[in-house]
Amino acid sequence: MKEVMSMTKYREILRLSSLNLSQQNIADSCNVSKKTVNRVLKRAKELGFSWPLDANETDAVLAEKFFPSAKQVKTNKRMPDYDYIRKELLRNGVSKKLLWTEYMEECRANGDEPLMYSQFCYHIQQDEQKHRATMHINRKPGEQVEVDWAGDPAMIIDPDTGEIIKAYIFVGVMTYSQYAYVEAFLDMKQRSWINAHVHMYEFFGGVARILVPDNCKTAVVHNGGWKDQQLNETYQELAEHYGTAIIPARVRTPKDKPNAEGTVGNISTWITAALRNEQFFSLNELNHAIHDKLNQFNRKLFQKKEGSRLSLFLEEEKPLLSPLPATRFELSDWKTATVQFNYHISVDRMLYSVPYEYIKKKVDVRVTDTTIEIFYNHNRIASHRRLKGRPGQYSTITEHMPEDHQKYLEWNGDRFRKWAKRIGISTYTAVNAILTSKGVEQQTYRSCMGLLKLTEKYSDELLEAACKKALSYTASPSYKSIKNILVTGSEKLLSETTGSITTQKTYGITRGADYYRR
Repeated sequence: MKEVMSMTKYREILRLSSLNLSQQNIADSCNVSKKTVNRVLKRAKELGFSWPLDANETDAVLAEKFFPSAKQVKTNKRMPDYDYIRKELLRNGVSKKLLWTEYMEECRANGDEPLMYSQFCYHIQQDEQKHRATMHINRKPGEQVEVDWAGDPAMIIDPDTGEIIKAYIFVGVMTYSQYAYVEAFLDMKQRSWINAHVHMYEFFGGVARILVPDNCKTAVVHNGGWKDQQLNETYQELAEHYGTAIIPARVRTPKDKPNAEGTVGNISTWITAALRNEQFFSLNELNHAIHDKLNQFNRKLFQKKEGSRLSLFLEEEKPLLSPLPATRFELSDWKTATVQFNYHISVDRMLYSVPYEYIKKKVDVRVTDTTIEIFYNHNRIASHRRLKGRPGQYSTITEHMPEDHQKYLEWNGDRFRKWAKRIGISTYTAVNAILTSKGVEQQTYRSCMGLLKLTEKYSDELLEAACKKALSYTASPSYKSIKNILVTGSEKLLSETTGSITTQKTYGITRGADYYRR
């Protein structure tokens, strides 16, 4: 949907910090170094910035406020932090190029003169060591939930055709207690993935501070390396809605989510395998059976310690979970659109306004079942209730219109008829025909306004004559046909009318507001 931003995610760092996440967890979630997180939070504190932030405080705005662009004053080149670089290079996906980019950012922020990339590589090569440290994963009650798709799907029999349909098993596991949630879906697409999380949080009755997904496409857009992962846009929205932080597991590193990996195997044994001899003819029937087996699984006593997954969860984890938000997360789709000359965009054959300044601009559109949100350069510029029913409906916000358009909002069918009646019976008949030519009267207002504006150039007598002539051809004349008659035949019309009249006005609008209110 949106293009990936290369700059530091200042807003997300502040949001995750407000959740009391560790700086390392924030760094992992935002794909930056721990030093960058520390520097941003320190600077935010100095400037008095805290979450929540105004929507106008974008990452680009915050970057300039936190670390304003300025000419470097120092002449001595800053040397790399060898201890930090040595440790970072041991992590999957971290390259010297990435570390040099972060190093350059820090130099720019502190006014230091940086090394060129070749010099940077030379100096760190002198200090490199060939050993790998292992990352210790702390597991605290209520802190983390791990999610994944189970390896082996279940089977459903189509009652009409006898066809065997695969059902894919979603598993969510609380890291500390190993308390699990399981649900089957007919596919592993984004809608199923998101709904699984919504149902999981409702099953747990709260939200863990950290969410650790696998690297499936519904969670991660691309993963050229652990530090280069980008979260799916909708998945990030879900995290913000539930106030959690997403830290994807590293590729081919099951130690990052050992409980999900281990519990998936247990789930396969206890649920999928236990149901292997049973036949199911609907997804609902399968999930009902899974729910029964899941209860048994969570209540089963541990072999080497007291209690069960359920008791451990209820006693030590659930009290520490964040409460569920007041509303469910609403799944959204992202589309792109171009703002037309009438300052509207089309979404599913409905028209929504944006500020007229964005005419011909390409915008991003977030679509839910109830709302339409429009973004330009990652900033929201308009929001509408989603229209339902007959295609071609308009949702127009007055403030989005140019000033000269806004003054016509007070016009309606009755007022157009009243104005036309003053001009003459033919004008009245033509306007009435235009007003009744569409299923929705408002769709004809533009044509009526066009006729009204013709009186800025042509006299009332000529407009009346043009309408009369148009009506002699058809009972339902259009604005375009009447205008063409005036443009091409005003002299002939003049000769057909009685009295001496002026064909064209030599200056602009002469009628004041009182004229149109008559």
